[in-house]
Amino acid sequence: MDKVMLDRKMDVEALHEDVDGVSEDEPVSEGAAAIKEELMKKPAPADGERLKRKAKRLVKHNSGDRAPTNAMDFVVPHRRWKNSRRSRNGRGRGLPKKGGAGGKGVWGLPGSEILEEDYEDHNDPNYDSDDKNIELKEVIPDITPEEYYKRVEPIFLEYYEHGDTLEVAQSLYEETTDPLRPLITSIAIEIAMDHKPSHREMTSVLISDLYWRVVSSRDISLGFDMLLKNLPDLILDTPEAPTILGNFIARAVADDCIPPRYVTNPEVEELNEHAITALKRADTLLSMKKGWAHLDNVWGLGGPLRPVNIITKQMTLLLQEYMSSRDIKEAHRCILTLEVPHFHHELVYEAVVMALESINQSTEEALCALLKSLDDACIVSPLMMEQGFQRVFDDMTDIVLDVPLAYIMLDRFIERCSRAGFLSDKTIRNMPSRPL
Repeated sequence: MDKVMLDRKMDVEALHEDVDGVSEDEPVSEGAAAIKEELMKKPAPADGERLKRKAKRLVKHNSGDRAPTNAMDFVVPHRRWKNSRRSRNGRGRGLPKKGGAGGKGVWGLPGSEILEEDYEDHNDPNYDSDDKNIELKEVIPDITPEEYYKRVEPIFLEYYEHGDTLEVAQSLYEETTDPLRPLITSIAIEIAMDHKPSHREMTSVLISDLYWRVVSSRDISLGFDMLLKNLPDLILDTPEAPTILGNFIARAVADDCIPPRYVTNPEVEELNEHAITALKRADTLLSMKKGWAHLDNVWGLGGPLRPVNIITKQMTLLLQEYMSSRDIKEAHRCILTLEVPHFHHELVYEAVVMALESINQSTEEALCALLKSLDDACIVSPLMMEQGFQRVFDDMTDIVLDVPLAYIMLDRFIERCSRAGFLSDKTIRNMPSRPL
């Protein structure tokens, strides 16, 4: 290598001598011109020196800068420079930084969290300095009786609409824990006290169906203990609460839900006077002759469940009792107890027929006052009132056989009721006249 460089250097010096010996006026031959041109070029590097070449750099000019004068300068468009990933200093391969893991708002290369080791930050509020094996267990928070009452109250109210005891049992089983099972009987009876007798009958059936499904005999007894203690508060909203609770206790004994000894030996430490009254009521019902057989009807039969002839007989007895006492409020209470609003036309029919058969002005006045009070209290609807009188008009041909003066008495009774103001004009126009 050194020998080649030395030979090249000697040739260059010889060429310089040849060129120097030629004058400027003399014509230059082609060989001499070539030699001169060779000498005009950049001299060769000295010994031991390495030829260095500068890298071509891309030049970016602003709009106010001068245009490039050097042909080697290359102008890159503005938008290409803006979106270019190539390094501005002319170095690099034009790849994204850190393999795509760098940049603002970037947490790292996708999937890198799998390779990272778990790191615990001592400044983390959830950091636990104790190196212990932590075992997580499921914890079900206990609810208060007030919260449980709010949860199960809609279940019992819906039961009064559909009457499906199996659905209620499934709902209560999901909502109830062991410490809360005695509250089922207590809440069910407490809600039933504010409802009518048919709903109380449904509650007794529900307690019987829940026995050994959701609650045990012990749970039912504890529920009655709670009610006996709370009777002083319950009687404020339901004055007949002791009698109602006594009926429930007797019915539960008859259904074999609680033992008979509960009536004489409850587990309540101190019995208040209302609790004693309720237990005496239950003892009386259970001590009656064939009392257990009649306890199935302790709440009476529901309106739609009773035969028509039984409802008709009860309405006749109700009117007879009213004629003896002339107590309108008691008559209203008995009518509401029957729970047959769709059958009130039978009550109007029986009242009008009784007024025709009595042939007594005092009886007519009393029955007219009863019908007017039922209309004013909206117990009997105008439609039921009109249907009741229309049935009498249709049966006049049969009634007149037993009561010859039936047409005369009907005319007088309709006039009295019309003056009272509860008969419609349509009913008065439909009144039949005595056939000739």
